[in-house]
Amino acid sequence: MEETKSLIEKLRGLKYQNMYNNDFFLTWEKSDDELFSVFTVADILRKMRENNISTRIFDSGLGISVFRDNSTRTRFSFASACNLLGLEVQDLEEGKSQIAHGETVRETSNMISFMADVIGIRDDMFIGKGNKYMHEVSEAVQEGYKAEVLEQRPTLVNLQCDIDHPTQCMADLLHIIHHFGGVENLKGKKIAMTWAYSPSYGKPLSVPQGIIGLMTRMGMEVCLGHPEGYDLMPEVEEVARKNAKESGGKFTKTNSMREAFENADMVYPKSWASFAAMEKRTALYGEGKLDEIKTFEKELLAENAKHKEWQCTEEMMKLTKNGKALYLHCLPADISGVSCKEGEVAASVFDRYRELLYKEAGFKPYIIAAMMFLSKVKDPVKTFEALKSSNKPRFSGK
Repeated sequence: MEETKSLIEKLRGLKYQNMYNNDFFLTWEKSDDELFSVFTVADILRKMRENNISTRIFDSGLGISVFRDNSTRTRFSFASACNLLGLEVQDLEEGKSQIAHGETVRETSNMISFMADVIGIRDDMFIGKGNKYMHEVSEAVQEGYKAEVLEQRPTLVNLQCDIDHPTQCMADLLHIIHHFGGVENLKGKKIAMTWAYSPSYGKPLSVPQGIIGLMTRMGMEVCLGHPEGYDLMPEVEEVARKNAKESGGKFTKTNSMREAFENADMVYPKSWASFAAMEKRTALYGEGKLDEIKTFEKELLAENAKHKEWQCTEEMMKLTKNGKALYLHCLPADISGVSCKEGEVAASVFDRYRELLYKEAGFKPYIIAAMMFLSKVKDPVKTFEALKSSNKPRFSGK
C-alpha cells in the first residue's frame, strides 16, 4: 500500500484540473501533466485492484459504447473500465436503433444520455469522418446539458478514430514505462514504428499516427518506416516533428525496414493503408460506388503483395539493439504460418513476446478507466484517499 500512497502523492503534484468535465480526443491536445495524470491514475487503480480495494465511485449510471468497427480488446477494455468504476455498460447497436431510420446525431446523442456518464466511441475507418463524428456527439450532449435536458454531461472517450488511437497508444507507452523502469529512462531510446506486410487491406492509420504523435513527446528517437506511398496524414507527421523538437528527441523517416530496425530499443511493425488510399476509399463510400470499391480493394491487396519483405523476422530482430528489442503490437497481429500464410511477424518472434504482448494489452482497461476518472472526479486525490481509507474489498471471497 506504500506504493499506492506514493502514487497518490505524485498525482497531487500534477496539473489535471482541465480534464474535469472534458473529453479525450487526441493525445497531442493534452498537456504533459494531463498525460502523466492518466498514467498515474491508471497505476493507482491497478494497485488498488491488486490489493482487493474497491474503486467504485458510481453507485449507478451507464457507460455507452459505440463501435462502428469490429473490436475485441478495446470493447472489453471499455466494459472493464466502466465496471471498475461502478458503471454498467450499454452498447449502441446502430443497426437496431432509429439511426437506421434517419435519426440525427444530435437526437441520438441526447436520447442515449439521460443517465449516461461516459460515452466511448470507435470510428476509425474513414478519413475525415471519425474524429468529426465524435465532436458532433460531444457538442450535442453539451447542448443537451446546457438546456437542462440532461442532468449530467456525459464525457466522451476516443476509443479509436481516423486520426489517433489514444487508449491504445497510451497503454503501449505505460507498458514501455514499466518495462524500462520509468519514463526518465526513455529519453534517447529508439522506437521503430514500421509498416509491415498484411494479406488484408485498409487497416486504419490511427495506431502508427498515435505512436508517432505520443512517443515523440518522451524525448525518444522515433523512426517511421514504410514503403514508398504508404504515408501517414501529413499534419500528424508535423505534430511528431514539433513534439520531437520540444522534447529533445528525434523524428526520422525511412523507406527501409532494415534501417528502421537498426539499433532500435523497441519495434512496432504494423500494417496500414496509405493516407491517399484511405482518402480515396472514403470518397468512394461517400458516393456509394460499391463496385469500384471492390476493384480498388483488390488493387490495394496487389500493392501490399509487392512488399512482402516488410516482415518482422528473426533476421530483422537481430538488427535491433543487442538483438533484443522490445516487440510491440496493438493485436491481433498477422502471424506468418498461424493466422495467415505470410504476415506482419514470424511465429517464433511473436511466441517469444506473447506474454509481454498480453501484458501490454492489459494496461488498456486501466488507461480508459483513468481517462474516465479524471473527467468525472473533481478532486481525484481526495477521492483516492477516501477509497483507500474505506478499504472496502472488491471481492470478499479473496
